[in-house]
Amino acid sequence: MDDRNDYRGAAPWNGSRSPRSKSEQKPLIRLLFLLSFFVLLSTTACVTPDGGRLEGDLPNAEEQDSSTEAAEERGAGNGTEAGATDEEEPVPPQPSRLPELVVALSFGALVVFFVIKARAGRVYFIRRIPGLEAIDEAIGRATEMGRPILYCPGLDGLDEVATVAAMNILGQVAARVAEYETPLRVPNRDPIVMTVSQEIVREAYNAAGRPDLYDDASIYYVTDSQFGYAAAVCGTMVRERPATNFFFGRFYAESLVLAETGNMTGAIQIAGTDSDAQIPFFITACDYTLIGEELYAGSAYLSREPLLVGTIRAQDIGKVIFIILLIVGSILSFSGVLDIRPFLGKWDAP
Repeated sequence: MDDRNDYRGAAPWNGSRSPRSKSEQKPLIRLLFLLSFFVLLSTTACVTPDGGRLEGDLPNAEEQDSSTEAAEERGAGNGTEAGATDEEEPVPPQPSRLPELVVALSFGALVVFFVIKARAGRVYFIRRIPGLEAIDEAIGRATEMGRPILYCPGLDGLDEVATVAAMNILGQVAARVAEYETPLRVPNRDPIVMTVSQEIVREAYNAAGRPDLYDDASIYYVTDSQFGYAAAVCGTMVRERPATNFFFGRFYAESLVLAETGNMTGAIQIAGTDSDAQIPFFITACDYTLIGEELYAGSAYLSREPLLVGTIRAQDIGKVIFIILLIVGSILSFSGVLDIRPFLGKWDAP
């Protein structure tokens, strides 16, 4: 009989996700259109009517005088008169950095606004992510079966965003594991990631009031070899037969090897990665898979920390603003009202 049928379920995630009413959404809609209009107006102000040149890009009088003197010196050195020098090519206009500044300030204002609102007690709706909802169920299953939990934080170092996201989720998983008193195994490929993992798990056990359950040897370094690491993790799955496997972070060709081995041992598996090439393998062999940005939002989804939730909310609103700007800019460009090419980089004038 498959071991997965032995588990009858644990308490589901009880985070509140009540959607807002229409009256509560009106101020947010006003803010959305205000920011969109402000960004569009600021970027439009960077363009002058003469051929789409940007303000501040043409050389001033002093630069023109210095270039003329340099041309005269070159002409004198070549034995020609200053008047016979060839006319220099005009300086091409450079893209203005003002739109980037406006976008950065606008996004920063959004983050600050939503973080303050979240800390004031505002509950923001975050759509349900089945893979994160199943974490409590997976930990409860391992606890009932008396088997350990295996957590793989990927193969890259902390310079990758996916690894940082995996560390954030590890803290939430370790807090629940400490409450259930379930053994945790965290094999690492990078020694720095191993050290950070040890500190994160130790703090989670201390916060749960169970520092005696923390085992420093359960978070260990394996090897920096890609398939050597995969072979060691697969060996752990076969020997210890963990009831739950977590694969969060950046993975490569070894992803299918790990996921298939865990599937053969009958473990419930939850994976998450931002590597497009490995997502199909995790979807095929794992029970739940976090795709792309779902991995980044995992920590905010589980902890409901106001700083993280406010940041996620600001990112969503920023995406909506960019979509609106793309639509409005495309309409203005196709209709001939505004040339948006100067905002996209260097373009040769026709």
